[in-house]
Amino acid sequence: MLNGMDVLYKNEILETIIDCAYEWIVVVDTEGRIVYINQNYCQFLEIEKGEALGRHVTEVIENSRMHIVARTGKEEIADLQYIKGNYMIANRIPLFSNGQLFGALGTVIFRDTKEWNRMNSHIKSLLPKLQTYLQDWNENSGAKYTLQDIKTVSTSIMELKEKVKSVASGDISVLIRGESGTGKELFAHSIHCLSPRSHQPFIKVNCGAIPEHLLESELFGYEEGAFTGAKKGGKKGKFVLAHGGTIFLDEIGDMPLNMQVKLLRVLQEKEVEPVGSLKPIPVDVRVIAATNRPLEKMIEEKRFREDLFYRIHVVPFKIPPLQERPEDIPYLTDFFLEKISRRAGKRVTTIDEEVRRVFDRYHWPGNLRELENVVEAAVHLTDGERITLSSLPESLTGDPKVLIGHLSLKEILEETEKRILGRTLEQFGQDKLEAAKALGISKSSIYEKIKKYRLER
Repeated sequence: MLNGMDVLYKNEILETIIDCAYEWIVVVDTEGRIVYINQNYCQFLEIEKGEALGRHVTEVIENSRMHIVARTGKEEIADLQYIKGNYMIANRIPLFSNGQLFGALGTVIFRDTKEWNRMNSHIKSLLPKLQTYLQDWNENSGAKYTLQDIKTVSTSIMELKEKVKSVASGDISVLIRGESGTGKELFAHSIHCLSPRSHQPFIKVNCGAIPEHLLESELFGYEEGAFTGAKKGGKKGKFVLAHGGTIFLDEIGDMPLNMQVKLLRVLQEKEVEPVGSLKPIPVDVRVIAATNRPLEKMIEEKRFREDLFYRIHVVPFKIPPLQERPEDIPYLTDFFLEKISRRAGKRVTTIDEEVRRVFDRYHWPGNLRELENVVEAAVHLTDGERITLSSLPESLTGDPKVLIGHLSLKEILEETEKRILGRTLEQFGQDKLEAAKALGISKSSIYEKIKKYRLER
């Protein structure tokens, strides 16, 4: 019999061996959370073991499918996985105890650099030949965003991200609700990417952007000769293209009533009937819908079918508007500033506190999309390395009335004075004396105001 010290000693030896193993090793539970990861893997990922433990595997290892194997119990052997700029060989094995699935073990082979570099080079040499197909897939069939693309420090959005992880594995319908610009599409993409359908098509349909007379043929397709102008050979509809994957019905609240009836039938019967066809086509799709419309009120007004509402409303997602999560405003402002500056090739690194105060007090009716557009405009409008009030687009500050309720009277007057002074200087080619004469102020006053508002060039 082994005494306690022997067991402890053997456990320490075993852990040391695994930590220094030839392979990278990670173990997750059925929820996809990391319960063990060896030291060599942590060093490659540039993360402390303590930081990795307990986190969802997709937050630590890019392009991981460990959470899917841990949920489905289906092993994946010798799968190519792209990690930090290179293709690795990954094995993912479900773990069972007494017939009960309790997690998954993942290993990544990487140490034979000579052989690996040769294979990696061979794979990369084949990629250009596939570029056209990969591009077509991304444009027409692939989800672009994951949970990592949803940037936030807000507790409410963090909770929604956790909810995505909980419901992604099922085939239940999801209705994402929120104002325009809150990020509904990012959540739809993320649900698909974490689901067992992640390797299958993700097809988006904007129900409000397609003319009513074309919506049926877009959704369900048509047969050759179904109507004048129909393509030879017919056309596959979005539901058929999404077979095996996910269809994202954006702006579903804008769908006409007659199409709501046909959509409900498709969801109930799991088959579509192309225009001009007498033979239905079976389809296996998961439905994610999104809207910014008040569907309950539309049901009362007979503009949205109640039976369709309950069909798509199995799991509701309500994304709060930006003004209800003010802690995200400075965080997202800095994120967009870095992203846009890098893309624009400009060195804009600072935002004046007065600009941040305007941002904090503004109500952001366009939410994240409006904030990103304002930051982008400001980056292009500024001449220096900092964003000032004069850098903001006039849609935000052009009319002093816009600032009422967001700035004090003193701040509004100062901002108006600064803008008028700046434009007058531009009009007279930075000639301070001419600008002072045009504004009816003294030479000393204009120099004082230029210094106050940092308008010196």
